[in-house]
Amino acid sequence: MPDTSPTPPSRARARLRALVREVGKFGTVGAISFAIDLTIFNVLLQVGVETLFAKTISTVLATTVAFLGNRFWTWRHRAHDHMARQYTMFFVLNAIGLGIGLTCLAISHYGLGQIWPALQSPLADNVSGQLIGTAFGTLFRFWSYRRFVFRATSSTPAGTTGQRPEHHTATVAKPSPARDTA
Repeated sequence: MPDTSPTPPSRARARLRALVREVGKFGTVGAISFAIDLTIFNVLLQVGVETLFAKTISTVLATTVAFLGNRFWTWRHRAHDHMARQYTMFFVLNAIGLGIGLTCLAISHYGLGQIWPALQSPLADNVSGQLIGTAFGTLFRFWSYRRFVFRATSSTPAGTTGQRPEHHTATVAKPSPARDTA
């Protein structure tokens, strides 16, 4: 009887594990950046800075932290041959993510806030700008940073996470007939 061990699923599991690690690191960097963004945004609101300008300033400062964390930790195993290109592309894509967050905030504060004044409160601004806007912006950022800024090395096969081969061999378990029969 020929060997029908599921080699592709093991490979898929290794890629999934690598992706989960990447998402975890991205999330950690994002959480730290989010805390910086949230703190600065609320401090600026308390001192009377206009809502959209406060969000722009807080996002730009948090983006600097996010770039450093993602460049040197999340995607350190990816190609890093053009630092200026990466830095520029990171900020351009982050500006699009900022636009997504600002759009959510503007719709809530200035659009719906005209109908329901409660949506012009600091709490409503935090919900729309910091939670909803950041969630949509984060989905876009993860996809775009991974695809355009911290690209896989040219020797990485299509569809993999870009980790060096030694990382994959350490995480891929040998197929076991008893374990992989399900």
